[in-house]
Amino acid sequence: MSDIAAPKRRSWLVALPLLGFIALAGLFLVRLHSGDPSKIPSALIGRPAPQTTLPPLPGLLTAGAPVPGLDPAALKGKVSVVNVWASWCVPCHDEAPLLTELAKDTRLQLVGINYKDAPDNARRFLGRYGNPFSIVGVDGNGRASIEWGVYGVPETFVVGRDGTILYKLVGPVTPQNFDSVLKAEIDKALKAGS
Repeated sequence: MSDIAAPKRRSWLVALPLLGFIALAGLFLVRLHSGDPSKIPSALIGRPAPQTTLPPLPGLLTAGAPVPGLDPAALKGKVSVVNVWASWCVPCHDEAPLLTELAKDTRLQLVGINYKDAPDNARRFLGRYGNPFSIVGVDGNGRASIEWGVYGVPETFVVGRDGTILYKLVGPVTPQNFDSVLKAEIDKALKAGS
């Protein structure tokens, strides 16, 4: 009788890791597909924007003048929308026309952080869609984006007049979230500072 029980016990022990893997995979899939990925919480909400200075994108001009890089002092005094983008980012191409539309709002400033991009490609991207940014800082090694808590491009932040991060949108600006989410958060920031 003990000779028969040993193979059954061994087959049960062999199946145990497989059952554990299936349970973990199932849990992973449930967490992956539950909720909205753009609602990833940010530890930086309510905190000052990172005090990282970024150089300008070489050769980028607006009305014949060079577009400045990111000086953290520029994030104070006016509501800012900071967009982390790259020319190689497919969703960044999709959101570009919406950022151009947003740039028409003179109550705020659009700031671009160009993430790990070749300068020629970044300028070509902005030449193709138009440059909505009054400031473009180059984050060539990705260090500044880490300080901003960026998970991946594109991401967009609303920064209040006092330089505090008020909102973070993970993923692209889309027609679906442009008015209902992003502009609503911008309006809140504009009212808070008046």
